[in-house]
Amino acid sequence: MRLSQGVEWALHCCSVLAGVPPERTLPSARLAELHEVPPAYLAKHLQALSAAGIVESVPGPKGGYRLARSAEEITVLDVVLAVEGDQPAFVCTEIRQCGPGACPPSAYPKPAASPASCGRPRTRGGPHCASTPSPSCSTAPCDTVPRASSRRERHGSRRQSDER
Repeated sequence: MRLSQGVEWALHCCSVLAGVPPERTLPSARLAELHEVPPAYLAKHLQALSAAGIVESVPGPKGGYRLARSAEEITVLDVVLAVEGDQPAFVCTEIRQCGPGACPPSAYPKPAASPASCGRPRTRGGPHCASTPSPSCSTAPCDTVPRASSRRERHGSRRQSDER
């Protein structure tokens, strides 16, 4: 998995803010200067951390940012989700239904819900499959259904030159 620079910057900012006494703040400009990153871009990530309840913004001339809760209560995952969002890292494109060994479409159960609406991994044998079986977690072997013919047999040759 590859994470953005914003995640790195947010993690470093949280680390620095962990050392700031609870009654004090650190301005975003100072955090940007400390890490030598563009202030406007860092401000965007600090706002995301604030919206997620990881840091809090204190307005005013002596304002800035501080952790909204103790550093021990903040996980790397909290920061990643705040900056990157909670979209799934993987979207299945159903390649199992392609190629010469593919079964007919009727052999593949339709998912009950999209991965985005489920919010859980949809891999066979994944943690949610044991507790909540769904059609997308089917363990039925393909060999119980007659194999489809090859793509060329199903669709015919596109050009006569394909047969040469």
